[in-house]
Amino acid sequence: MIQQYEISLMPKERGIHLVTGEIERQLKELPDQGLIHLFLLHTSASLGLNENADPNVRSDMHHSLENMVPENQEHFKHVQEGSDDMPGHIKSAMIGHQITIPITKKTLCMGTWQGIYFYEFRNHGGSRRILVTQYS
Repeated sequence: MIQQYEISLMPKERGIHLVTGEIERQLKELPDQGLIHLFLLHTSASLGLNENADPNVRSDMHHSLENMVPENQEHFKHVQEGSDDMPGHIKSAMIGHQITIPITKKTLCMGTWQGIYFYEFRNHGGSRRILVTQYS
């Protein structure tokens, strides 16, 4: 059986945010086993899995991405929406918009140190929508 529905993330400041709990609270009842696919419906933000124990991982990732794709580059032509917009699109393409997680015993089956991360690349991104597809 396949179920599909939308959930949303509350607005977040620019940065990398652990959102495992926020997402889990909005999921419909999970099957005993299956897959869940989370697809972010935006082009200047990302979803990913990473270490959830040490907050320095988030900080290091954020600073590394900022250094790789700085704002206000002369070669950027897409600048109408602000200096943070084009770098946001590039970072989003690098990290990705979707993750798939196994479901085991009605829970998301992630490693001990894994968490779901939301990467907000805009200064004022607003709430963000995620399309959830559950397979059982």
